[in-house]
Amino acid sequence: MAPFIYHSLFLLLLQYPLLSLSTNSEGNALHTLRSRLSDPNNVLQSWDPTLVNPCTWFHVTCDSNNHVIRFDLGNSNVSGSLGPELGQLHHLQYLELYMNDLRGKIPEELGNLKHLISMDLYGNKLEGKIPKSFGKLKSLKFLRLNSNKLSGSIPRELTSLTNLKIFDVSNNDLCGTIPVDGNFGSFPMESFENNRLNGPELKGLVPYDFGC
Repeated sequence: MAPFIYHSLFLLLLQYPLLSLSTNSEGNALHTLRSRLSDPNNVLQSWDPTLVNPCTWFHVTCDSNNHVIRFDLGNSNVSGSLGPELGQLHHLQYLELYMNDLRGKIPEELGNLKHLISMDLYGNKLEGKIPKSFGKLKSLKFLRLNSNKLSGSIPRELTSLTNLKIFDVSNNDLCGTIPVDGNFGSFPMESFENNRLNGPELKGLVPYDFGC
């Protein structure tokens, strides 16, 4: 009996490092993000990188398999920038980072979050272009990027998001014309106001990037 027990323990020890590495990859990604952020109110003080996974951290929600499905730092008075590590949260469904002081560009890697349902980045100081990679977010229903400093045109790739119900890019510095393909023909004009957009495109008459 004893040799069998020792053999079982040996196998468990061999597997444990792999298990720890797998379950903590999302925690590593979030902790890397934390290093980019200034947190004057200590809302991230529970983020202990030595834990096997981040499921006990405040502002993080996991499913029954300990995968991060929701990350909510909305209106938390954090500042800093977003990085490519967010693209490693492969099971994420809700990304809520609205009403903070986030700056810099939106990472292209967010387009890897194929399970994402809602992305709220509004009310920050994000700049640069809306990533074309967002066209891969086929589960996305809510995309709010309003009240930032985004520039360039609205990527044509976004018109392929057939599940998109809410889209708001108002109060930025976007240019070009508003697409009408896909669900974009049903979004209210308020979703596009206070930009340098030229109104809905006229197919065959007005270039999509006119004015950019």
